[in-house]
Amino acid sequence: MRQLLSSLSYFSIFFAPFLFPIIVWIVARDEYIAGHAKRALFSHIFPFLAAIPLLYFFVTSQSVGSAVGFVVLFFVIYGLSFVYNIVKGIQVLREYY
Repeated sequence: MRQLLSSLSYFSIFFAPFLFPIIVWIVARDEYIAGHAKRALFSHIFPFLAAIPLLYFFVTSQSVGSAVGFVVLFFVIYGLSFVYNIVKGIQVLREYY
């Protein structure tokens, strides 16, 4: 049960990226589950925190090429975060099996 809730916190990037890990983190009495929920929440929020300076650089860019580069960089960061959550969810799910 511990692995299932912990891995669902990472897999929630598919259905409730911010809501599910926050609920699990608040409600879980087990430190193992709460720790994974907290890490999952941060990994869901990180791309949007990275988007703040990228948005500023995008708006203040002087050329189209650099603007496109900042957009591509955001999608690379978001894609890597997405893959990280899937891999971490599988790792947690397979920990004791």
